[in-house]
Order: sequence, then structure tokens, then C-alpha cells
Amino acid sequence: MKIQERTGAGAGRSAAPVQPPVGDRLPSPPRERKPALAALAVLLILVGALGATMLVLRAGDRVEVIKVTAEIQAGESIGDKVTPVMVADDDSINYVKWSQLDALKALKARSTIYKDTVVMGQMFAKGESLPAGKASVGLALKEGQYPTGIKPGDVVAAYRVGANGASSSGSSDSSDRDASSSASGGAIVSDARVTGVTGEGDATLSTGNTGVTVLVDEADAAALASAAAAGEVAVVRVPGK
Repeated sequence: MKIQERTGAGAGRSAAPVQPPVGDRLPSPPRERKPALAALAVLLILVGALGATMLVLRAGDRVEVIKVTAEIQAGESIGDKVTPVMVADDDSINYVKWSQLDALKALKARSTIYKDTVVMGQMFAKGESLPAGKASVGLALKEGQYPTGIKPGDVVAAYRVGANGASSSGSSDSSDRDASSSASGGAIVSDARVTGVTGEGDATLSTGNTGVTVLVDEADAAALASAAAAGEVAVVRVPGK
């Protein structure tokens, strides 16, 4: 009877888990080492450091070249319309270095070069290089036949002027020329580009003329040259295109 009572009394109790003594914990499994991943991480760090170093070195490899500060027309020299600028050195680009400025001034622009353009060697050539369909015409103008301060790059309109043009007793050829000019608004050329000016302000004492060279369409060159030879041309500055 005593054995049964003890058994019944213990049946209502919950069995408490047996706790291991302090200091007798189970050992943790050893960590798995991955030397390949560690080596890869070190390699990536080295590659990144090398790339950053190359960028720094490349940024410091710069050269002083020529940049245009104002528009230069075909056939013009670069003059003083330049400023130095630093760019990354690149052997594949034909930059004109600032140290070559004096040599560049002896060359002429092959075509229009716009403001803020970095100059390259192929933009210039020896002598005057005319665009297709254009002709260069020289005018000998007296004071009053051109605007004060005329300079290369200006756009002008050329008109036929002179005593014959205003005379009522002129020859039939002169009358024909006047009629033709009137029919076209009076302008021989409406938008000639000035490419050169010589003698302005200190014109030759023997002639008193100022030389103005203009770039015109080939179709207008003959009429303008004929009027210029007769001393019957005046130019006025017009808005550029």
C-alpha cells in the first residue's frame, strides 16, 4: 500500500528537466574556414586601390591647349581670339598646344570655327581655303564707303553707288545697271562676310583707300568685282546670320 501511495502522489508532479552543472556546457562546433573567399576579398581591395590610383594619375596628366574665344570665319587667321585651357592629354586627339600659338597664327581656318571650340590641327591650313561655292573679292573703299570699325567677321551688304548711278544723263550701260540694282533692292550682295581689312585708319596716302576682302557666293562675285573695279561699291554692316 505504501508503494502505491507514493506512486500516486508522484504522478501529479511534472518532471523537471535535469540541468547540467555549470561549466559542463556542450562544446560549439568548430567554424568552417574559407580561405578562397578571404583571398578574393583581398584581391578586390587591391584592384579597387589600383584603379583609384590610376584615375588620380590620369587626372594629373593634363596639357595646355588653345580654345577659341570668338567666332572665326573660313579664311581668317586665329588672331587674338584665343585663350589657354587645360585638358586631359590624349595622343589620339590632334590638339594644338598653347606653345604652338605663333605658328597657328600663320594659318587660315578651313571653315567656320565657333566660340569655345578647342582647336585641333585639321581646322587650319596654309593659305586661304574657301568653302565650296564661295569666292573671295577684294574691295578698295574710300572713307564714307564703309562703316567705321569694320572688321573681319562682320556681315555686310554691298551696294552700287557713284555719280553715274545718280545721274539722269548717264550712259545706257549705267542705266541698265541702275535698273538691275533697283530691281534687286539696290544691293549687289546682301550678305557678304568680311574676311580681311587692311589700311583702316591709316590708309595709303597715295590712294586714301582701305582694303576690304569679302566672301560671297560665286554667282555674285563677277558683278561685285566689276562694280569694285569702277569704284562704285559701298558696304554697310548688317545683322549676321
